[in-house]
Amino acid sequence: MSDENKIFNEDEFNKFVIDNNVVGFFDKPIMLKSGRQSYWYANCRNLSNTFEIIDKTAGFVLNFLKKELIESDYIYGVPEGASKLAIIANYKLGKECLDGSTNSKQKIILGRGQPKPHGAPKDKYFIGEVNEGDKVLVLEDVTTTGGSLLKTIKQLKEANVEVVAAIGLVNRMEKRDDGKSVEEAVNELGVPYYAMSHSLALLPMAKAKYNPNEEVSRQVEIGFEKYGLMELKFE
Repeated sequence: MSDENKIFNEDEFNKFVIDNNVVGFFDKPIMLKSGRQSYWYANCRNLSNTFEIIDKTAGFVLNFLKKELIESDYIYGVPEGASKLAIIANYKLGKECLDGSTNSKQKIILGRGQPKPHGAPKDKYFIGEVNEGDKVLVLEDVTTTGGSLLKTIKQLKEANVEVVAAIGLVNRMEKRDDGKSVEEAVNELGVPYYAMSHSLALLPMAKAKYNPNEEVSRQVEIGFEKYGLMELKFE
């Protein structure tokens, strides 16, 4: 059975994430983009380093869309972490649409890392033909506090497109500074949020693979006590 015809399986995707060293631990904490310290990482760049891996990752994304019955005109990757993956996913959609028909006119839209200082929103933020009324799926690699994701959704709305859903490959399952989950913050913009995998499932698998020392494991648990949506306890 080809990847395009498989049913999305969360356990299979979690194993794929762990096998490709996306999740791991630090002996000393690092500062995340959110400004928080962390003893563990989720680095989805490993899922787009080679054609073979990014093709498989895009296959998982498309199968997830089928499972959740999400349809859009194109997939837009949050700049710049998910840009490559969105391109490959759109390419695969162009070859074989979700309904089995070919679509040689599947759009490929890129987000600008830095907005142009002038022009309409569809030109300021995007490279490609963004049209009013487009139905767009937003794809993010790792969701922490959702800052980049929320910014992207607002830019798309400014361009008068319909954001049908937002999907994260890995959700770190952390509260924002306002106490809300990313899902709640995205929902407030009128957009449903989905996660293909999350830290509460991935971290125990990563611990079994890497066997971090007791202090690192404890610091990860403390991090979830402070920021987590749910408690994490390693056995």
